[in-house]
Amino acid sequence: MAGGRKRAFDEDAALQAAMEVFWRKGYVGASLSDLTQSMGINKPSMYSAFGNKEELFLKATEFYLENKAKSHLPQLFEAGLSFKQRLKNYLMSIVADQCEGDDPKGCYVVMCQSEVASGDLPDSARLLLEGAGKYLQTLLMGVFNDDPEAKQLGLHENAELNALCLATTVSGTAGMARAKKTLVELEFVVDHSLRGIGLS
Repeated sequence: MAGGRKRAFDEDAALQAAMEVFWRKGYVGASLSDLTQSMGINKPSMYSAFGNKEELFLKATEFYLENKAKSHLPQLFEAGLSFKQRLKNYLMSIVADQCEGDDPKGCYVVMCQSEVASGDLPDSARLLLEGAGKYLQTLLMGVFNDDPEAKQLGLHENAELNALCLATTVSGTAGMARAKKTLVELEFVVDHSLRGIGLS
């Protein structure tokens, strides 16, 4: 029995393009025409490969989490560096991504989360974004509780609030990046937040 016809486009490249559209315009603002034009495919091909707009958004968001959000993790666990330096490198890697390009987009999750309160997002998208919004705080809380040097510095004693402080900082830098604040300016903000949790 013959196999199905091979798709004439790169699905990862198409998801990347869809992610960029949702990142700039949000779920509601991204039209099907915006999406298919950016993806370089027609609507029937989009429906066949990714489903409807809601399903495409879910796939694009998962693509972002796997390929962008988690790409900064090596900075946090790099051997031979102090905990403070590892943590700063990790945060600055995120902020540099927020500031990237002549028309910086900030953070995909923060951008899309701004639509949650409007009630215009499908439930599946809302639930995915709510979970994604907790990713950074949950990650940092675990690091503060588990990293030997972090524990030696006492960061585990207030792990949840320390993590909340830094997650809130990164949400704030996302908005400032979209307002075209520079990486140098936002590094100052990160340094202040690190001092605020006791990493002087």
